[in-house]
Amino acid sequence: WSMQSVYSIERDDVFWAASDIGWVVGHSYIVYGPLLAGATTVMYEGKPVGTPDAAAFWRVIERHQVNVLFTAPTAIRAIRRDDPELVGVESFDLSAFRALFLAGERCDPATMQWAAEKLAIPVIDHWWQTETGWPMAGMLFGEGQCDVRAGSAGKAIPGWEIDVLNDEGEPVAPGEVGAIVCKSPLAPGAVTTLWEAEARFHESYFAEFPGYYQTGDAGFIDEEGYVFVMARTDDVINVAGHRLSTGALEEVLAKHPAVAECAVTGVHDDLKGQVPLGFLCLQAGIEQDPNSIIAECIALVREQIGPVAVFRKTVIVDRLPKTRSGKILRRTLSRIADNEAFELPATIDDPAILDEVRAVLGDAGIIAA
Repeated sequence: WSMQSVYSIERDDVFWAASDIGWVVGHSYIVYGPLLAGATTVMYEGKPVGTPDAAAFWRVIERHQVNVLFTAPTAIRAIRRDDPELVGVESFDLSAFRALFLAGERCDPATMQWAAEKLAIPVIDHWWQTETGWPMAGMLFGEGQCDVRAGSAGKAIPGWEIDVLNDEGEPVAPGEVGAIVCKSPLAPGAVTTLWEAEARFHESYFAEFPGYYQTGDAGFIDEEGYVFVMARTDDVINVAGHRLSTGALEEVLAKHPAVAECAVTGVHDDLKGQVPLGFLCLQAGIEQDPNSIIAECIALVREQIGPVAVFRKTVIVDRLPKTRSGKILRRTLSRIADNEAFELPATIDDPAILDEVRAVLGDAGIIAA
């Protein structure tokens, strides 16, 4: 159903989920989904850049006449960083390419708008988790629904009832940030237990808000029903009693023309409890003084979020640590900045990045070098 109604894939179409077959995306949308729909599925080993260049995706789309691509926002940000004008598409015939779907973590509006403008096709962010097996929020592109809103993961997909609750388990007003939950019973295809850990299943997902599945994500739903997933619940920063989402801060930083990718995490502060720390990756070929970029980004946050964000610490790094599915390891960044011990995440793509980040934080005087 989702292949047709969500992704607009019919028999004999070509669908490409640029993920790893071992992840749930690989199960659902490299193997089962496309083949059940009678479509051709593309299996890809490689990165969006450097294999050998930033046109790797467009080369595959032309070669196999791909109709719909599903990838992570981090892949598009990587392409944008290496090829900001997207000249790489000019050598390829993308006439079969109908839509780009993004998932894995929140897509900032700047990246979404850039991709839509440069590719001249619908770019649709949508939201789901390993535990759900398929999208909870998105657009029914196959049913003609394509009224996307930059920064939003779309509206609740049929089968899912999505709510936002405060710490007391009460629904919040439209536009107010809280814990994103799904009302029980969950839609078909969702997790029904954990292997040999039924008690942990209920404790992890249903104990905090009885009657609801706790997604672990924080955000809000606007008055028209658009879902905005702003951060993991653990990534909401408490600055002197004010709750700030990392997603909102990152959205502002991504607007700076020199910034290709960014991350914000909370670090310890003796006075305010936590303050935000920004990590910036710059576009290729930027010649502007790095210190002036940092100053402009700090001013941008102060202007658009306000002084309540206390956004004063920012560093420029070459790369951000991510999982192999493209999620930024914000909690690991936070632990490094706080000089706390941490276990190397089993899903990390390149552990060497952590030492690079530690060196930059040392040079900036944020941690002991």
